[in-house]
Amino acid sequence: MKYRVILVEHEAGRLSQLAGALKIDSDFDLAATFFKAEQALGQSSVFRPNLFLVDVDDSQNLNLLSSFIDLFPQATILGTMEQWKADTAERVIEAGALGCLVKPFRTRDVLQAIKLYKRRGKSLPTRTMAFFSPKGHSGRTTMASVMAIELAKKSGEAVALIDADLQFGDVSMFFDVVPQHNVVEASHDVRLLNPATLEAYFHPVGNGVWIMGGPTRPEHAELVEANNLIDVVRMAGSLFRYVLLDLPAGFNPISLALAEFADTDILLSMIQSGHEIRHMKRSMKMFNTWGAYGKKIYPFFSGVKKCTAEQKKKIEEEFGRPVTNILPMESRITDITGSGRLMKDLPESMPYVNEVMSLANDIVMGRR
Repeated sequence: MKYRVILVEHEAGRLSQLAGALKIDSDFDLAATFFKAEQALGQSSVFRPNLFLVDVDDSQNLNLLSSFIDLFPQATILGTMEQWKADTAERVIEAGALGCLVKPFRTRDVLQAIKLYKRRGKSLPTRTMAFFSPKGHSGRTTMASVMAIELAKKSGEAVALIDADLQFGDVSMFFDVVPQHNVVEASHDVRLLNPATLEAYFHPVGNGVWIMGGPTRPEHAELVEANNLIDVVRMAGSLFRYVLLDLPAGFNPISLALAEFADTDILLSMIQSGHEIRHMKRSMKMFNTWGAYGKKIYPFFSGVKKCTAEQKKKIEEEFGRPVTNILPMESRITDITGSGRLMKDLPESMPYVNEVMSLANDIVMGRR
C-alpha cells in the first residue's frame, strides 16, 4: 500500500528533515506539509491523503486531532513527538488516532508503527486490570492468565500479561516459555524506549496474547522501582488494548502502586480456612477508597467445589458486600497450568473457564 502523506510539523528544520526522508521512499507520496494542524484541516481534502503525521508537541495540534478523525475517517493518523510522553500518547489514542512516533523517525519506523498499532485493536483507551490477592495460593495468576486468553478471543485485539510478582512470579511457567527479556530489564530501560522498542520485551504466546516475564532471580525484585514499572505499563498501552498485571500477594510498594494505577482491580481469595473473607474485608478498605474515584473493583472467591446460591449469599453476608462471582474448584486447571499447557489445552467447557469467559465478554462489550 502506498501512503499519500500530509505532514504537520511546527519546527522548520525538523519539517525539512522529515519531508526529505518521506520523499525518497517509494512507499510514500508526500502530498503537502503544514506548520499548523489548523492549516492542514482546511486544505488537505484536495490531496486525498490516507496518512497524517501530526506534531502533537504543539498543544493546539493535539487538541485538533479529533477533527482529523471526523474529516478523514478512512485515513491513518499518527502523532509525532520529540520525546516519549505517556500523557500525550494516551490523549492521542483517546482522540481516536492510531498512536505516536518519536522524532526523528525513518520511513521504516512509520511502517512498523502502523503495523504495531493496528494490531493493538480499536483506537480506544487501554483497559489496565490488576489482579490482587491478600495472600498467596489464591489462584490469582491462573485467573489472570485465563482472562488474558479469553479477552484476546472475545475482542480479537492484542492483550499483554505482565508478571509483576517480582519475587515468585510464574506466568512464564504457565505458558511453558522462556522469555528473552523480563520486567526488570524493561523497568530499567524504559527511559530509553518507545513502543516499537518496548515490543521486544514481550514474548508472544499465540492467539493475540503476549507476556512479560518476571525476574529470573528473586533478589532482582529490589531493582524495580514502582514509578518505572508504571511507565512500562503506560507505554505498553500503546501496543496492547488490554494490559493485565499479575501482582504480588499482599500490600507492598509494587502492588499498591499498580493497583492504584489500574482502572480495574480484580480481588481474589481462595476459601480454605474461613479467614480469607476477613482478609478480603480488610483489603477492601483500601480499594473502596480508590473506587470512590471511578475505579472498577470486582471481588472474587475461589476454591469452592460447587457453590449454591445459598452459599454465595452466606459469603456475601459475611463479606459485607456483593461478590462478583465464586469460581469453582477445578483440579484440571491446576494440572494444565502446572504443566505449562495453558495456551494449548485450556478446555472451554469447564465451569471455571466459563465464569472467567463471561467476565471477559462483559469487559469487551463495555458492560463492566
